[in-house]
Amino acid sequence: MLNFNFCAPTNFHFGRGVEMKAGEIIASMGGKKALVHYGGGSVIRSGLLGRILETLDAAGVAHIELGGVQPNPRASLVYKAIDLCRKENVDFILAVGGGSVIDSAKAISVGIPYEGDFWDFHCGKAKAKERLPLGVILTLAAAGSEGSSSCVITQEEGNLKRGSSSDLNRPTFALLNPELTMTLPPYQTACGATDMLAHVMERYFTNTDGVDLTDRLCEAVMTSIIEAAPIAMKDPANYDARAQLMWAGMLAHNNSLGIGREQDWASHQIEHELSALYDVAHGAGLAVVFPAWMRYQLEVNPMRFAQFAVRVWGCSMDFQHPERTALQGIERFEQFLRSLGMPTTFAELGAKEEDIPYMAAKCKRNNGDKLGFFRPLDTKMIEDVLRLAVR
Repeated sequence: MLNFNFCAPTNFHFGRGVEMKAGEIIASMGGKKALVHYGGGSVIRSGLLGRILETLDAAGVAHIELGGVQPNPRASLVYKAIDLCRKENVDFILAVGGGSVIDSAKAISVGIPYEGDFWDFHCGKAKAKERLPLGVILTLAAAGSEGSSSCVITQEEGNLKRGSSSDLNRPTFALLNPELTMTLPPYQTACGATDMLAHVMERYFTNTDGVDLTDRLCEAVMTSIIEAAPIAMKDPANYDARAQLMWAGMLAHNNSLGIGREQDWASHQIEHELSALYDVAHGAGLAVVFPAWMRYQLEVNPMRFAQFAVRVWGCSMDFQHPERTALQGIERFEQFLRSLGMPTTFAELGAKEEDIPYMAAKCKRNNGDKLGFFRPLDTKMIEDVLRLAVR
């Protein structure tokens, strides 16, 4: 196990009705005026936004609202929000939505006190040193942004989808009511479950020895997602299944499963190019990329993939030919994704093989001039991974 520092300061309130604490909590923290940030019309049509505004009014917290966050949240809305918040003297940010809304709110939170361009944090020119407090009301169990240190934004100019990582990105508080996810379309539930699994797997496939504890934690979270997702899709109002998914999504990405071990993150960076180019759901892109990455990397450490197959998917271990067990695990993973209605090929996603060199060249590297750590990938190798996804 590697040395590590781990800070997870978010205050979580979990269960039925917790969203009604929003105004009380913000007021108790000294918040005087909040930006309420959200996505499309669903939070309005459901009445959730109105209920949240009532809690702010009751607590004496003034507020302004800004909706319009899209999947793969755009930098242009972040810039608009920063200008608006400075003009209105906002001192608190409240995100009502899923990962895209939360990431947009994170960028706003650190961008307001920063004298430069918030995009500096996403292209490595600067690191955030202060922020406005940020609260979250989660409506989609998926990205884990409600507990993570990451923030991913798409810059329209240059079509760049880039992430930043900082403990200042971790929300001050998060209100998690599984009931708020019960009206989600099945496809969004499936994309969310896929995203959660991918967050765990980026940490699980490691070269670090002596990490059996976090291996077992990873496996527990993955098997819980695999069990709960089909139930939630068949019975959307099943509170227990929704609760399992909501907490699993947070655990999958607050890095409690990744401490003390080298992590990869190649699949996410590759997928960012797919979703930036084709504007597809992040979970759907990961369903295409991750099995391809696994097949490409299997030969590096067949026993790691075989362990995944045995402990997560219940495959029988072939000790003489562990690569066979490993491949069986990948196939069962892919079968599970298909059972949720996820795409697993370029054709199903609407991606084009001729765009592969462009996407591979644009991928943000996280290991010098290479991508990933399990087996670092150069541009040609990234192309090879993507071609395995064409099928």
